[in-house]
Amino acid sequence: MFFRWDWLRPQLTAPIVPTLGPVHPDTLTVGIFEDVLRAADTGGFLPYDKDRRWGGEKDQKVLREDVVHQPERTLIPTLTRRGRGTVKVFAYGLPDGVVDEAAELAAKLAAGHDVAGARVVRPLGPEATHPRGTRIQLKDLTAGSCPAPDGPVRPVTAWPTAVQETFAPFAEAMAGDGLSFLHAQMQAGRCGPVLAAAIEDRIVGAIGPMEIQPDAVGRPQLMPQYFAVLPEARGQGLGRVLWRAAMHWGQSGGAAYQLLQTEIGGPSDRLCQAEGLTSVGFTYPMSA
Repeated sequence: MFFRWDWLRPQLTAPIVPTLGPVHPDTLTVGIFEDVLRAADTGGFLPYDKDRRWGGEKDQKVLREDVVHQPERTLIPTLTRRGRGTVKVFAYGLPDGVVDEAAELAAKLAAGHDVAGARVVRPLGPEATHPRGTRIQLKDLTAGSCPAPDGPVRPVTAWPTAVQETFAPFAEAMAGDGLSFLHAQMQAGRCGPVLAAAIEDRIVGAIGPMEIQPDAVGRPQLMPQYFAVLPEARGQGLGRVLWRAAMHWGQSGGAAYQLLQTEIGGPSDRLCQAEGLTSVGFTYPMSA
């Protein structure tokens, strides 16, 4: 075993695992970190990796030989060749100097692997004051009923054909939110259903794909979705209706929870806070 749990556990202020992203706090064990190291040798997906649903090969891997694991700090570098390539160093530990050490390691490894990007990812606990970056939020789908909301939401394929045809221009308009990628996956039949909101026979918002997969301990997880509403359609509560429809779908399908990442202060962040989700930490990426 590579990691010492008595060293690593006190350093884990937020449930972030390299190459996997946020995980349920109950799955945060030494085993999941060991699994990530083993996957670095094979280049494949772990059975509970959320990215495996898109197929292909795992692009991001841990640079196993460059991991720093000490009683007060753990630095775990990862490499992706996508685009011009990026090294990210996940900086776990309480000492103030851990970020500077991670930045130095990221810059060194980026140069050594001839990639353009060098980043540090700093997990922070839910008690962090004035956090920046991304909030990790947990929706417990076993804690209460998630009724179907009233509103113009249904699966894309359940809308009349003329309305379905408006999804393509909607997706193109919201490409920055990942909807163009989602549309391509839908056309290829490689993802679950997508819920869409329509006004006057035009799709103006969507959330999906709707999929449930087991996590590292076998608990059914509602997987993360792409989520967007056209700017001109905002302010009418459609985002809330879409999100509630997604939670109803997940609960009806037997999911136990969902983890979301929201940009602090953004529309999705405000929505999740208003809906009473539990903040389990933050992740703050920065340039090395």
